Amino acid sequence: MAREAHMSWQEAVRGVEVEPSLYAADASRLGAQIEELLEAGTRIFHFDIGDGDFVGPITMGPIVIQSIAPIVHSAHAMLDCHLMVRNPEKHIPQVAEVGGDSVTFHVEACAEPARAVGLARELGLGVGIAFNPETSVGAALAVARGVDLLLCMSIHPGYSGQEFMPEALGRVAALRAALPQGVHVQVDGGVNAGNIAEIRGAGADLLVAGSGIFASADIGRAYRELASAASPLTL
Repeated sequence: MAREAHMSWQEAVRGVEVEPSLYAADASRLGAQIEELLEAGTRIFHFDIGDGDFVGPITMGPIVIQSIAPIVHSAHAMLDCHLMVRNPEKHIPQVAEVGGDSVTFHVEACAEPARAVGLARELGLGVGIAFNPETSVGAALAVARGVDLLLCMSIHPGYSGQEFMPEALGRVAALRAALPQGVHVQVDGGVNAGNIAEIRGAGADLLVAGSGIFASADIGRAYRELASAASPLTL
């Protein structure tokens, strides 16, 4: 059943947030790893949905969201769902129904971004627009009216474990300069302890980390180290 209310970005964000990317988690221990990260202080989880078309892999889908949403929501945390799919409007209602709190779709995969944003709002979801490394910052900004965040991909979407593209730093800075303070700048791809402070310094306040957390033997400690490395910086 759909939740009566979805957590908002205003409720979730404490200035800067590290979002563990559940795509990189151990699927056989997903619930336990979520609980470990909640205990470490995680407020927002990043959940990737790939359709095997817009991106090569078919990833976890709504049935998994339905399973983990009660764990996440019982701790007053948020599920930030990244739709790496074509025609995202077809998937947004199902994400809302199973317990997602926010949807981010790709400008490259949506013919009518304003319509998709409006649909998400009607369903009580937060909403963001993502753009790939080959897409200009201007193209993303041109369709960003009414969103909570813009997601600057710092890898090619679809596969975990890729290295961060340094040129993303300039794109993040351009986004931050162009957006009002109420709109978040998110970065996804290759975020780790060696670069998170620089990414934050460029202007990102939502930092998605997959291998940077889940490759560690102690994921709670890895999360806390990333959060500590990012949070002292102010913009």
